[in-house]
Amino acid sequence: MLNKLYKILFGALVVVAALWLVAMNDGSPAMVTPGKKTQTENQTASLLRVYFLNVGQGDAIYIRTPDEQDILIDGGPDASVLAELGKVMPFWDRQIDVMVLTHPHSDHVAGLVEVLRRFEVKQIYYTGVLHTAPDYLAWLAEVKNKNVAMHIVQDFFELKLSDEIKLQFLYPTVSLVNEKMTELNNGSIVTRLVDGDTEFLFTGDAEVEVEEALLKKYCALEQPCALASDVLKVGHHGSTSSSSEEFLKAVDPRYAVISVGQDNSFGHPHLKTLKRLERLNVPILRTDERGAIDFATDGHGLNFK
Repeated sequence: MLNKLYKILFGALVVVAALWLVAMNDGSPAMVTPGKKTQTENQTASLLRVYFLNVGQGDAIYIRTPDEQDILIDGGPDASVLAELGKVMPFWDRQIDVMVLTHPHSDHVAGLVEVLRRFEVKQIYYTGVLHTAPDYLAWLAEVKNKNVAMHIVQDFFELKLSDEIKLQFLYPTVSLVNEKMTELNNGSIVTRLVDGDTEFLFTGDAEVEVEEALLKKYCALEQPCALASDVLKVGHHGSTSSSSEEFLKAVDPRYAVISVGQDNSFGHPHLKTLKRLERLNVPILRTDERGAIDFATDGHGLNFK
């Protein structure tokens, strides 16, 4: 009788453990560097996922490729990025394959300090611009402590993630190493993620000055505009200093995402920017209203939730 009871209890524990694992995984595939981890058979493994994380007044974008690579662009203003990553990354995955710091303002870099402390980061892309704010210095110290490979962005190049997926580094196109900039926003790294017919444009806090440089370089009359993208991460949290009408028309996005904190002291996003997007019939998705915004694509169709 006792043996039978033990068997029943053991079977119940196995069922509970299995249900817990399913809940923790939420149906998403584990993310890995190709050749390092095992590819899952989950149906969603064929999708590229792009998450605009809800980190308050700041930026943090997490990308997971079908080959299970983890890419993080900026980390927000504090450790809240860890909780956000915990919602979208498999709990056993403790590796970030690529980290990008667009520029060293605290609302982009502070959270990356905590990410470096909790995750194994394989490589970092940044500009090397001169800045002495405590959060940036703490990030540099942690990078040095962890001995992470660092790459300076100073010209256009493509980071090939698979046969179909690439991360294009569009800006800056000159070296900013040890440069002291009056306006750090205009030293932002601008990237474009391309998967087949689907594109995402990430602009950091780049302002109109950078937008004009991008238009000049990538939208010349003799070539199709290489800025056109399905999803635009609106520059500088929707400030009036970014998102000129000419730039928005060139990008021609299907969706505009604004990463912004609720009731922030900066008045972001600005009404002028919102009205400009509305006039162009671009749907606006805001993290202060929706929380994290999740896009999924197979390189052709595009869905979000």
